Amino acid sequence: MNRILVIGSLNMDLVITAPRKPEMGETITGSGFMTTPGGKGANQAVAAARLGGNVSMIGCVGKDAHGSMLTDNLKKNCVDVSRIVQVENAPTGVAVITIVEGDNYIILDSGANALITPQHIIEAEDIIKSSDIVVLQLEIPMETVLTAVKIAKKCGTKVLLNPAPARVLSDELLSMVDIITPNQKECSHITGINTDTSEGVSRGIEFLISKGVKQVVVTMGGDGVMYNSGSRIIQKGVHKVKVVDTTAAGDSFSGALAVALSNGKSIDSAIDFANIVGTITVTRKGAQSSLPTIDEVKNFNIDLYR
Repeated sequence: MNRILVIGSLNMDLVITAPRKPEMGETITGSGFMTTPGGKGANQAVAAARLGGNVSMIGCVGKDAHGSMLTDNLKKNCVDVSRIVQVENAPTGVAVITIVEGDNYIILDSGANALITPQHIIEAEDIIKSSDIVVLQLEIPMETVLTAVKIAKKCGTKVLLNPAPARVLSDELLSMVDIITPNQKECSHITGINTDTSEGVSRGIEFLISKGVKQVVVTMGGDGVMYNSGSRIIQKGVHKVKVVDTTAAGDSFSGALAVALSNGKSIDSAIDFANIVGTITVTRKGAQSSLPTIDEVKNFNIDLYR
C-alpha cells in the first residue's frame, strides 16, 4: 500500500553561507542567501513523496505568507495537506541556517509547530490506522509525539522516530517505537553513552534495543551507518562525495527508509537505498531543494557527485 503519514514541523528556512563561524559580537560577510521550504517534518514528507511514497502530513502553520508557501510546496510535491492546520495565534516556524564548509548551524523559532496538540492527533486516528508507517520527529510538543505513537501502536501501524532535535526520551515512548534513526550526537544524548567511536555507537544501539526499540539505525556522517540486522550490528560506509550542504541529509535518509520499508524491503536493502538518497542530498544546497527524485536515485552514478 505504501501509505506514509508524517507528523511534524514545517519551517521556512533562511539560509546563508559563511566562510567561518563569527566570533561573539562580530559581523562577517556571507553569500548565497536564500529562502527555502524546510522543517524536519515537511522535509521528510517531501523526501518520501519524491521517492514514490503515498504521503500525507499533519502539522500546523500560521496564517501568513510563509505558511501558504510551505503548504503550496507540499502540494506541488504530491503530499496530501488536508490535515495541516492554519492557526491564528502564532506565525509559521522559521529556521535561520548558517552553512560553514558544508556543515550547518541552525537557530529555530518553532512558531505554529508548538501548537500541534494531542487533539489534532486523536482526530486523525483514521489516517493513522490506514497508513503503513507513521514518521515523527521532535520539533513538535513531546505530548503530541507520545499520543501519536500510542495511537499508532493501538492501530498496528509502524512508527519511525527521527529523534531530532535530541531530547531525553521516556522508556514508555521507546518501548513503542519500531524504527529509530538518530545521528551519533543524538544517540549519545538519548542513551547517555559516548558515541564518538563505532564501539560507542554499538553500545548505544544495544541500549536502545534493551528499551524495546525493534530497529535502531544510527547515521554517522562520512563514516556511514550502523544498525542492527538480525542478531548482528552492522556498519555500512557511504559513497565519498563533495559535500556542499548537510541540511536535510538526515531527513532525506529517514524519508527514504520509510519508503523502502513500507514497500516491504529488508532493512539491509532499505539502508542501501537511504544511503544513496542521503549522498545525493549533501551535494546540493538547501533543504527540500536538495532532495532527489526516485529517477535520480535509480540513475545514481557516483562519478557525477564527486
